[in-house]
This record gives sequence, C-alpha cells and structure tokens, in this order.
Amino acid sequence: MSHANPANYQPTNITFGIMPPPDPPPGKFRVRKDQRKTLTSERALKDFDQAIKLKADYGRAFANRAEVHQLRHDYQSAVRDYDNAIRVQPELAAGWNGRCWTRAIMGELQPALADCNKALAIRPNDAATLDSRGLIYLKLGQFDSAISDYSSALRIEPALATALYGRGIARIKKGDATGGNADLAAAAKLEQKIAENFSHYGVR
Repeated sequence: MSHANPANYQPTNITFGIMPPPDPPPGKFRVRKDQRKTLTSERALKDFDQAIKLKADYGRAFANRAEVHQLRHDYQSAVRDYDNAIRVQPELAAGWNGRCWTRAIMGELQPALADCNKALAIRPNDAATLDSRGLIYLKLGQFDSAISDYSSALRIEPALATALYGRGIARIKKGDATGGNADLAAAAKLEQKIAENFSHYGVR
C-alpha cells in the first residue's frame, strides 16, 4: 500500500462499480494508481461501503476505505477501518501499515511503532512500511533510526518522495545541512507539495 498523499488526489464523481464475486481474488478492491485521484469523492466511499456489505470479511475493502478516510483527513474513521481490516484479515500487512501511518500522523507514536513492526514481520523490506516507521522515528527525535529506515525504503523505491523528504529533515536535524537539503530538493522535484504535506503530518 502506498501512502495516502492528499496532494495526489482530486474529487470526482467517477464510480468504481465494485461488485465482487462470492470469493473475490486478492487485489479486487486494490486501488490502481490511475484511480487514486478519485478517492476523495463521496461516491468512492459509497462503493467501498457496498463492497463491505457484500463481503464483510474481506480486509482489503476495509483497508481501501480507510485510505479514503485518510485522504479526507478523517483519521479516526481511518483507524476504525484499519482495525476492522486487521480483525478480519490479521495477516494483511497493508492494514497494519495503514494504521501505523495514520497513528503516526495523529501523534500516537508508540502504538504506531508496534503496528509498523507487525507489518514488517508479515512483509519484510516493504518500502511503504519502512517509510512509515521512518516518520515515527523522525517525530520521536530518533534521527539515526529515521535515516536508517528512510534509506532502506529508498534502496527499494528510489523515487519515494516521502522518504527523501523525511530523510532530509532528519539529516538537517543531525547537522548534515548539505545532504539534508539535497534530499529535500530531490523530494520537491518528485512532489511539489511535499513540504505542505509534511506539515499536515506534524513535521516542519
């Protein structure tokens, strides 16, 4: 699961038309990159509501609806949906990582850290989860750990703007202004509103 970045989404009235079979294959509800700009719409929420009614034990549908709530900055609703995703599908790493990321934004750092560690136990070396844990360490002031996780994420996914930006902040906090500013500049080229997004995450 990639992170729910508000800069990348715009409201729309496009519907997903989700109608799963009795036993949908993995990824049925997974949102494609080319669909992500639709996620802030009311219709997207209604589609996922319908998917959950049709198959209430499918964790991916809860996780995807949680991502919609994230994009709308409704973090409490996102956490509730991630709770349900984990309840019905405990081995769904995206559920644990999604709740980790949301809790990190909310400032619930120790529970978030536990969620990220669980996600990595299920799916090691996942760039998105390493990026999430990097944010936690950054907000905890554990800058060496943040740099380590962000660097690990970037070895897997070199164009991950959030990891570049987070590592840049951590490097500057450690006194490496040259390296930090280089990371910030690289992140801004990939994502113009990255600084604004991090301010929403409580990082400046």
